[in-house]
Amino acid sequence: MVRPFQFSRLPKIFFKNGAIAELPSMIERFGKRIVLVTGKYSFLQSGKSEKLLSGFQVKGIIYRIISIPGEPSPEIIDNTVRNLQGERIDVIIGIGGGSVLDAGKAISAMMNRPESVTEFLEGVGLREHPGTKVPYIAIPTTSGTGSEATKNAVISEIGKNGFKKSLRHDNFVPDIALVDPELTLPCPPDITAASGMDCFTQLTEAYLSGNSSEYSDALALTGLREIKTSLLRCYTTGDDIVARSGMSFAALTSGICLANAGLGAVHGFASSIGGMFNIPHGLICGTLMASANEINVRELRRTKVNPVALKKYANLGELFLDEKGRTDDYLIDGFIQFLYKLTDELNLPGFKRYGIEEKDLELICKNTDIKNNPVKLDAEDLAKILLKRL
Repeated sequence: MVRPFQFSRLPKIFFKNGAIAELPSMIERFGKRIVLVTGKYSFLQSGKSEKLLSGFQVKGIIYRIISIPGEPSPEIIDNTVRNLQGERIDVIIGIGGGSVLDAGKAISAMMNRPESVTEFLEGVGLREHPGTKVPYIAIPTTSGTGSEATKNAVISEIGKNGFKKSLRHDNFVPDIALVDPELTLPCPPDITAASGMDCFTQLTEAYLSGNSSEYSDALALTGLREIKTSLLRCYTTGDDIVARSGMSFAALTSGICLANAGLGAVHGFASSIGGMFNIPHGLICGTLMASANEINVRELRRTKVNPVALKKYANLGELFLDEKGRTDDYLIDGFIQFLYKLTDELNLPGFKRYGIEEKDLELICKNTDIKNNPVKLDAEDLAKILLKRL
């Protein structure tokens, strides 16, 4: 019998190599005045940006460019909104990695609000956003967060008492997600690895989540098959458009899955560590993927509380090891070994490089929420996950 489930709304999705050329025509349904939110360098320095801006001029589109230098903070969002007040804006377009897409989403949501974005952040602010926004188009240039398909924008205040929290409302799902795998071709290997492992983590945690459904499981497995064939190829051969297309699809799918099934321990750490230390989100996920799943499996075997999750781990082992007729234990252990091997192949560093020391682990674990993890982990378990990746 199919378990009861709910499924969140999706944007209108355009997925095609070269789809960016169609953006000027897509904009016309909203109007002629736009704000283009981008990263500090990558897209603006590409040949794609020149063609796009020329296309805007041909269509008579009036644009303003806002560059986001890193993960969006409340100050960045508030200052940007303040500087745009009084201007007529028909649509906001975010084109970049996950941080840029989240920044554009937050700017879209705050354009008609006098308050600071902090007042609406989950776990930080005390106000509920009414869901008003300027229309928003999300265009990813990396294959990671799947923010183009979600209703939340992650905002960070980095420091000892910092936070990494979401601005969230059903209305914040982008009006359009334009996914053009060709835009990911210039992505360098280190960002390809980190963002790809973020995507891998999201698909895996959504699949293992206690909040998953047959529908989200089917999508997650489809995305994971693309991870298997495409992630390492993108890392070693960045101009492989077939692999890049596979990862773009996997990232989009991971966003849909996380929105409907939730995430686990790795993303719990990404929130707590990302609020305290200036470490890229994808790197946190990637470097913890193997150790977190190893501890999950250990506790699932010890407690025997969730045989469904163990069977899913065996399914993952069968998928990534590509071996038939093996026992579940063999497949589960093989999947964990595969994750450690992949961590090494992608050259994902430990946390000491970013200033995390053993004395910081207690506070990190205290601030880590793992509500959708397939098994309950205590503070000692969480610390062991981190110690393996210092």
